Amino acid sequence: MNKFITAVSAAAILVGTSFSSASFAFEQKVGIIDMNTIFKGLPQPEQINQNLQLEFKERSEKIQGLVKEMQELADKGKRDGAVMTQQERLKLRRKMESLKSIYQLDNKALEEDTRFRQGEENNKLMAKIQKAVEEVGKSGKYDIIMQAKAVAYFDKKQDISALIVKKVSKSK
Repeated sequence: MNKFITAVSAAAILVGTSFSSASFAFEQKVGIIDMNTIFKGLPQPEQINQNLQLEFKERSEKIQGLVKEMQELADKGKRDGAVMTQQERLKLRRKMESLKSIYQLDNKALEEDTRFRQGEENNKLMAKIQKAVEEVGKSGKYDIIMQAKAVAYFDKKQDISALIVKKVSKSK
């Protein structure tokens, strides 16, 4: 009987220590980041937009010139249409159609090129953010860093978005 009690006591102690070590193993340091907060706090997105505007300024101005020219021709058609010959009206309409085609082609190409370059720059910024997340994770000894959208609830003290903004803002 004594052996039985000793065995049961040993088993209880063993089970108790395994539960306490299991609960210890589940204690993890978790950080949460909110990408919207990060992007709003960074100066880089605004700088990217300014750089892209400069990069595509000449093409944008050309398209604005086409719009202005089409508007002037439309105004001329309304203003002088009654006194124009059939040949002049035909010439004006063909010129308008030609300008419209050029405008549509150039505008579509500009939008595509701008979208492509925006994507390239955003990918570079995302790489910087990812690097900052990893650095903050290692230096802060976080076990897990998750995005706020992937979490149903979290305490605001776990939000490390400001640390990421600070780190990415310093990087060039």
